[in-house]
Amino acid sequence: MDTIVDVDLGDPDLYATLGRHTRWREFAVADEIVWSGPGSSPAGFWSVFSHRACAEVLAPSAPFTSEYGMMIGFDREHPDTSGGRMMVVAERDPHRALRRIVGPLLSRASARAMAARVRAEVHEVLDRVLDEPVCDVADAIGPRIPAAVVCDILGVPAADQDMLIGLTNHAFGGADELFEGMTPRQAHTEILVYFDELITTRRGRPGADLISRLVADDGLTTEDVLLNCDNVLIGGNETTRHAITGAVHALANVPGLLARLRDGSADVDVVVEEVLRWTSPAMHVLRVSTEPVVLCGRDLAAGTPVVVWLPAANRDPAEFADPDTFDPARSPNRHVAFGHGVHHCLGSALARVELSIVLRELATRVSHVELVREPDWLRAIVVRGYRSLPVRFVGR
Repeated sequence: MDTIVDVDLGDPDLYATLGRHTRWREFAVADEIVWSGPGSSPAGFWSVFSHRACAEVLAPSAPFTSEYGMMIGFDREHPDTSGGRMMVVAERDPHRALRRIVGPLLSRASARAMAARVRAEVHEVLDRVLDEPVCDVADAIGPRIPAAVVCDILGVPAADQDMLIGLTNHAFGGADELFEGMTPRQAHTEILVYFDELITTRRGRPGADLISRLVADDGLTTEDVLLNCDNVLIGGNETTRHAITGAVHALANVPGLLARLRDGSADVDVVVEEVLRWTSPAMHVLRVSTEPVVLCGRDLAAGTPVVVWLPAANRDPAEFADPDTFDPARSPNRHVAFGHGVHHCLGSALARVELSIVLRELATRVSHVELVREPDWLRAIVVRGYRSLPVRFVGR
């Protein structure tokens, strides 16, 4: 089934309230493909919402590519200049080559090895905030842990991490009024300038970090290294920060969840998967068809941009019973919070480790979490994120 709508689904104002879930669910239940005309995207785009259709577009064998760009605004006639050079917008051999460099530092084994580092960062953050009368999780906890970890992977000095956190916030939340005075493009430029200087340093003094590994590859130009540093920084920080904030939101919303985590009656790994499904921070990804294809009953020509709405797929009633409810025991849980197919998020194992440690540490140190008020949401289309989540932690 397909629908022509007048609303531009790339308008960030549509996603600043929980009304977004109603819209997404209606489209997902109908298994619709929806057209948005020119506006946020120069030539318009189609959108899919059901779990079935989203998985179909992202499947490894699907006739779609990310090379023209992965976000609303790009298409075959208006491509991302990073296409084929940055891992998230590369396909085939260039994509495989970059995964071979980046993958070992983000693998499951590396994530497990970093658990002690993550735990130390969680301890430090919680020591600062647990005794405060009110803690805004979206500011004081959510961004701190993943940013510190991904900066360690990249080799960013600790003294520069707060600055980079601010820039990544701007880069992905720049449509929100919190970030007036800097556009996402300007934030990306600042990030690239910073990494250009760090790359020069690493050429003279290489280490065991990712930048040193990228610099050592003769097949990559300095600009290629810059682009992939930017990709890893934003990918490793921006979505995980909102998942961590959402995990605390769930602890405040679900009666007894902290106690169940503490006594072991709730499986932490299962709860982590539900946090990922329920928060689903990566809001959309874009693909462009490489050949004529039929999607949701509509014939699409080669070169057609299609947007996959991941949070809609993760609350599709056809796949998830009572999808708006946070179910700590949900199994199976075939969410697509990390995408699907060859571009499945390379940092997923690290995000899971971070979330599991946050949940375990809070269960150990906190009796319960009280919402001071309902969250404020970012006005953004790239991440489904929290502007603020003020809570009160009650110690054990």
